Amino acid sequence: MSRRNRILASAIATALGLAAWPIAEARADGPVEYNRDVRPILAENCFACHGPDSAARKADLRIDRRDDAVAMGAIEPGKPEESGLIERINSTDPHEVMPPKAIHKTLTAAQKDVLTRWIAQGAAYQLHWSMIAPTRPATPKTSDPAWVRNPIDAFVLARLDSEGLKPAPEADRRTIARRLSLDLVGLPPKPADVEAFVDDKSADAYEKYVDDLLRSPAWGEHRARYWLDAARYADTHGFHFDNFREMWTYRDWVIAAYNGNMPFDRFTIEQIAGDLLPNRTLDQQIASGFNRCAMSTNEGGTIAEENLVNYTRDRTETVSQVWLGLTTGCAVCHDHKFDAFSQKEFYELSAFFNNTTQDAYDGNIKDTPPVVVVPQPEDADRWAALPAAIAQAKTAVDARAKAARGEFDAWLAGLKPEALAAMTPTRELRLNVGVAPREGDAARQPFESLDAGDFEKDQPFSFGAWVKLPKEGATGSVMARMDDQHEHRGWDLWLEGKRAATHMVHSWPKDAFKAVTKNELPTEVWTHLFMTYDGSGKPTGVKIYVNGEPQQTTSAADSLKGSIRATVPFKIGQRHSSDRVDKVGISDVRLHRQALTDAEVADLAGVGRYLPLIAQPADKRPPAEVDAAFAWWLKTRDPASRDLRTKLVGLEQEKAALQARGTIAHVMQEKPAGAMAFVLNRGEYDQRRDPVKPKTPEVLPPMPPDLPHDRLGLAKWLLRPEHPLTARVSVNRFWQEVFGQGIVRTTGDLGVSGEQPSHPELLDWLAVEFRESGWDVKRFYKLMVTSASYRQSAAATPEKVEKDPSNRLLARGPRFRMDAEVVRDYALAASGLLVAKLGGPSVRPYQPEGVWEAVAMPESNTHFYKRDAGESLYRRSLYTFWKRSAPPASLDVFNAPSREVCTVRRERTNTPLQALVTLNDPQFVEAARALAQRVLAEAPEAGDARIDFLARRLLARPLRDDETKIVRASLDRLIAYYQSHPDDAAKLMKVGELPLDAGRDPAVVAGWTMLANELLNLDEAINK
Repeated sequence: MSRRNRILASAIATALGLAAWPIAEARADGPVEYNRDVRPILAENCFACHGPDSAARKADLRIDRRDDAVAMGAIEPGKPEESGLIERINSTDPHEVMPPKAIHKTLTAAQKDVLTRWIAQGAAYQLHWSMIAPTRPATPKTSDPAWVRNPIDAFVLARLDSEGLKPAPEADRRTIARRLSLDLVGLPPKPADVEAFVDDKSADAYEKYVDDLLRSPAWGEHRARYWLDAARYADTHGFHFDNFREMWTYRDWVIAAYNGNMPFDRFTIEQIAGDLLPNRTLDQQIASGFNRCAMSTNEGGTIAEENLVNYTRDRTETVSQVWLGLTTGCAVCHDHKFDAFSQKEFYELSAFFNNTTQDAYDGNIKDTPPVVVVPQPEDADRWAALPAAIAQAKTAVDARAKAARGEFDAWLAGLKPEALAAMTPTRELRLNVGVAPREGDAARQPFESLDAGDFEKDQPFSFGAWVKLPKEGATGSVMARMDDQHEHRGWDLWLEGKRAATHMVHSWPKDAFKAVTKNELPTEVWTHLFMTYDGSGKPTGVKIYVNGEPQQTTSAADSLKGSIRATVPFKIGQRHSSDRVDKVGISDVRLHRQALTDAEVADLAGVGRYLPLIAQPADKRPPAEVDAAFAWWLKTRDPASRDLRTKLVGLEQEKAALQARGTIAHVMQEKPAGAMAFVLNRGEYDQRRDPVKPKTPEVLPPMPPDLPHDRLGLAKWLLRPEHPLTARVSVNRFWQEVFGQGIVRTTGDLGVSGEQPSHPELLDWLAVEFRESGWDVKRFYKLMVTSASYRQSAAATPEKVEKDPSNRLLARGPRFRMDAEVVRDYALAASGLLVAKLGGPSVRPYQPEGVWEAVAMPESNTHFYKRDAGESLYRRSLYTFWKRSAPPASLDVFNAPSREVCTVRRERTNTPLQALVTLNDPQFVEAARALAQRVLAEAPEAGDARIDFLARRLLARPLRDDETKIVRASLDRLIAYYQSHPDDAAKLMKVGELPLDAGRDPAVVAGWTMLANELLNLDEAINK
């Protein structure tokens, strides 16, 4: 043994395998290829101890990198006889042989030959296979060309030929019809559609059936469901209170994009950077909500910078999973242990997403900025036109103001104080008392009157005064006629800190209302505060004005029914016996037995403010006050300006009305400064190291210089023809949706630690085909489902189960348990309960009691689950309200994710809880009852026609005679039971909102209900 090999022998330790699907071995006389032939052997047997993981590496030997392996003597290129690797794998010494006996791995003679020939041929390494841009491989020759319907089948059959397997026969048409419907629209087929397909003998019958499904709006709903997992879409913020987030416009955009067959390249660009597109549309802004679906927080104990770092990290990792199929998050704290990118490169990538105006705290509100208004579809054109109309109206108002200044100056020069005072509105004035002057420090004089303020809830009236709040604000009554010792009956003008409010009370708080200003009042200055009430008995009938301007208000109570008349006197500065506001200045108190108009209130404020100004000599008047008087004059005294303002106000009110009946969308928005980030030591938010600019990883093709280094440039870079990942990752995920597992089973990891593709040439062919087809999504799905591989029967032979238990080779058709939403939607659709309404706010169907309450904080607005009624109970599961901390319970049981993070591959488990859901959940029991009533109402009674009706709706096929016999016996037993247990039948009829059909025998309906429930729980119904 050479000295170098003796050193190597002392260095090599045990090697643990990494799972990989066996790849066809190289021909003995052909060139050996590293990715295809060598890497799978090394990954399975060597890399765990002699690979990229520094923590697990033994004796500092790496054979995953050529230079390291050569430097340590493991490989002598061109000289296998001098290579330590070959010596160790061929050793008969149990202490020398690799892999060591202890790990129970042994290389075959063929594998040893591959490694020997590889080194003899020069030991050429390659980039990891997924980092090499795909090229379209030649379609392979197969043993049965007649079986091949499209190129997919050639690759599948070639692999089967190499394994000595044959494809399964084609499934029957009813099975195919059901399979296609579930895969393309996520719903069971209608019996009439199945029979039409079965009876259609035309050559293109299969293609026509597929095209019909692709045209269905349900296609977009079904595809969107998968995408929303990846986008981590939900209806709540996620952290802390986990409050409601109004996000559903993004979900509806995704549905519309799929239904419109938006090319995947545009689908990508608009979601990553729709807000950065030139002349962006509202829809493109909504699409950018992809990166606003992430969780956020408003917890006071968190640190703002840490939150922002976490938000950026999430966006980076999500885009990486969805488009790159890489676990970039493994490089947050250190260089990636397996894939060829560094910690610095992670933060360079994250810099693309580190320039948003989104705040560190979400405010616990539903519309955390940045957001945009999304009007109702019928309002969209008008909404788009209003900004220009409002701008034009404002221009006209400003132009009139400029032209009218001379008129005002002349009017002001000739104005006398008594003439201005005469402009004070006195309509239905019942009280005007000064109480205290607005100059100097004279004390406020107490005032009360048993005659004043005796108003009733159905009478309009107005009240107000000039007030001066201290800096800290005040809480108490400016004026009131309120008996605070007897249920607070009466009314008041109330101060609540720095906000104004009014109470109108019969009995507080159960029979009363309260209106409060949203904005705070000025302090330490005299402010005109006035309120009008229209006699409606509602807080919406109150208007609160500050300095003559109407204010936005909220309702703190709204339950007034009784009288508000109080027997105590009207008082200023307090209620009858409490709630004094001694530090608040109060002057010029007025009560009117009528609701004054906006113009009248503006005059009250204007006259009161400008009387002192007019009393001064013209040359002593402060310019700012003169300008303010001019604004008041324009608003109240100039007819031309008033008309223009009325038009402007009308347009603004129209805009507000459109906004109120619309919704919003969370969008991305860039800061003006260029994007950048910092490398964070060990990933800690407060340990900044080098600043970095947006940049793509070196292992991938460079970003062309003509692309901007922002999210838009990144999105376009992802779609370039030389990019090795985007197309591969996308088609692999599409394949997973149809066949149950990806060609690369680790859908979110096509890196070194991910699995090898089962059909690498097929994956490359599909990637190139998808890209060169113009990224046509519907075309791609049609290609998959029209293949002979897809049409195979799912029946498995013992040989195939032994050789390929997971059906990786596709020697039979796909069969697996349907996803959570499809299981529920299947029951609703088969029963006839499903409401085929597209889009809209999320709904709250049946859910076990206490699920939200068990996890929610008391302050959360998603603390209590209040289920909906009517059609909202029967919408597709796609529209179910998704609370991250407590996702929909019945869906969670069937492995639906929490949507806290990006999910590109769901787990698929089989647990007893799942049977409890489909057997006992009210949604499923009610669906069974609806189907039972439908059977009894629509199917003929003769023979077993009703059983056949039931089977065709649930299984898309008629039952065999032996099956019908079993089902009939079960039905007879069930009906007999409920006839002898009428109370149980009555209880069953009360499950869900669906009423019992008039005239139906509850025992018979109960029997059919439980029979439908049985069939809904068959493996054949739960599995595709």
